[in-house]
Amino acid sequence: MTIASEIILHQHSKLLEIAFDDGARYKLPFEFLRVYSPSAEVRGHGPGQETLQVGKRDVALLDIEPAGNYALKLIFSDGHDSGLYTWEYLYELGQYQNSMWQDYLRRIEAAGASRQPNAQESN
Repeated sequence: MTIASEIILHQHSKLLEIAFDDGARYKLPFEFLRVYSPSAEVRGHGPGQETLQVGKRDVALLDIEPAGNYALKLIFSDGHDSGLYTWEYLYELGQYQNSMWQDYLRRIEAAGASRQPNAQESN
């Protein structure tokens, strides 16, 4: 099992940098972390129950709390703070970031939604 060896919060560039004990290092944007939250609110309780997260472009990461020796709890500026980001899940997010992000952008477009906060309210 891979374990995080270093965690750096870059508030200005809105990135969470995470290094793992196998030498892998990833920079994960706050918005990406938020829209791919492992919480039931986002992922649902089974396949096909996911909730598309919209309007999260400007979300900030306010705090990071350790959850035992296996995960992080991320606290976002939109009030979202559920779901534990295990080392395994964070590693997966890093490995597949590009394809996951492209998939998210396709789903946003297909839904006629926006990454901009409050964009849906003005339509």
